[in-house]
Amino acid sequence: MATHVITGAGSGIGEAVAQQLLERGDELWLFARDAGRAKELAARFPGARTLVADLANPDRLSWALGHQTLPDRIDSLLHIAGVADLGGVGELTTKTWNNTLAVNLVTPAELTRLLLPQLRVTKGHVVFINSGAGLRANAEWGAYAASKHGLKALADALREEEHTNGVRVTSVYPGRTATPMQQKVRQQEGQEYDAERWIDPRSVAATVLLALDLPRDAEINDLSVRPGH
Repeated sequence: MATHVITGAGSGIGEAVAQQLLERGDELWLFARDAGRAKELAARFPGARTLVADLANPDRLSWALGHQTLPDRIDSLLHIAGVADLGGVGELTTKTWNNTLAVNLVTPAELTRLLLPQLRVTKGHVVFINSGAGLRANAEWGAYAASKHGLKALADALREEEHTNGVRVTSVYPGRTATPMQQKVRQQEGQEYDAERWIDPRSVAATVLLALDLPRDAEINDLSVRPGH
């Protein structure tokens, strides 16, 4: 039984990943923004443990984790939480930029730093759910794409640094996926949301498990997933 620490398990891809790992009997530690959310996650995923921390405030993560019991063993750290606020570069405020970068980039970096000692012991796996926007930037997507381009750089650097320690690092780049975030994005774009047009979150979750379960003689570095219809 492996132990996984997951951000973003409350909905979308994170929820699908957590559900598939729970169904096969793995141990889950799920991040929640507050005690109320932690209670909801514990009820939704029976047997899972929770960690309370505000991912929008990376400066406080070390303090928050220092006041909670952490898992003795970590086999994987799955960075799945994210935010997306669209707007032109000439319109986006520093508040949007700072929040986007905090949640999508700085917090994954800080959580990785804090949990890296445990991951080194187990020769564990760090998975970053990135985006197609992490490979290219379109109009109105500047802040989100910048955060995801930065996340790719973080993953690439971490992979080079930790290879000799046996830590595997994978970036997954999903296309548009049928999630609450995608619903919000379509509203911002002034377009209809049709879940049938996009990737099922369970399909992205399956690619995450593929990377996690790959034998130790190989490593998936980058994996792009696109809508099949």
